[in-house]
Formats: sequence, C-alpha cells, structure tokens
Amino acid sequence: MSKILHKRSPCPVACTLDILGDKWTLLLIRDMLCGLSCFNEFCRSPEKIATNILADRLEKLVSSHLVEKFEITGPPVRDAYRLTAKGKSLRPVLEAVAKWGLANIDGTEARMKPKPAMND
Repeated sequence: MSKILHKRSPCPVACTLDILGDKWTLLLIRDMLCGLSCFNEFCRSPEKIATNILADRLEKLVSSHLVEKFEITGPPVRDAYRLTAKGKSLRPVLEAVAKWGLANIDGTEARMKPKPAMND
C-alpha cells in the first residue's frame, strides 16, 4: 500500500482524491485503459491537455505507482507509459463513472471498451 504525503485526513475518500481528484488524472488512466501509451497520443485526446500539465500528471501517476514508464525501442526510441496492476484496478471505478455519465448527462458517449473476459 502506498503512502501519501500530506494526508488531509485518514479518510479513504480524501486520500484517494489526493491522488485522483484533479480533472486530468482519471482521463489519463482512461486513455491508458483504451490502449494509449505515448505522450503525443495523450496530447491528441479530445480534452486537449496542455503538455506541462500532462508531464506533471504522468510523473504523479508514476510516483503513486499507478503507472510505470518504459521505453519503446524505436525508431525513434521514446518513453511510454502503462498502467501497473494497481492502476488497472481503477477500471471498475472508471466504468462506474462512465455508466453514471451515460445515464445522467445528455450527449455523452462511451470511450472505454468493456473489459475483456479473460486476459486483463
């Protein structure tokens, strides 16, 4: 279990929000669940995250052990990101948020695919 610096309280909701509670972090996790892994792919998401914020959130996700950085061996060689088991465990959370949005917010469309039956 990872330790969060500067906890507001021992409440698990507050502690979770300390990691996931900004408007970009769950969108990056969503994109990784959808198969994106490279910085430039995240930049092309429809929400248009600024590159400085993207770099900061990826660093935060790596330090929280939700994401790991790895190298794609080219050409060209470049950094990429993938969810750890801890990060993948957020899938049901995002599915619940998406389900709520589809049911309660007109004009929304699902971006995430249903979880594969066996190998995830």
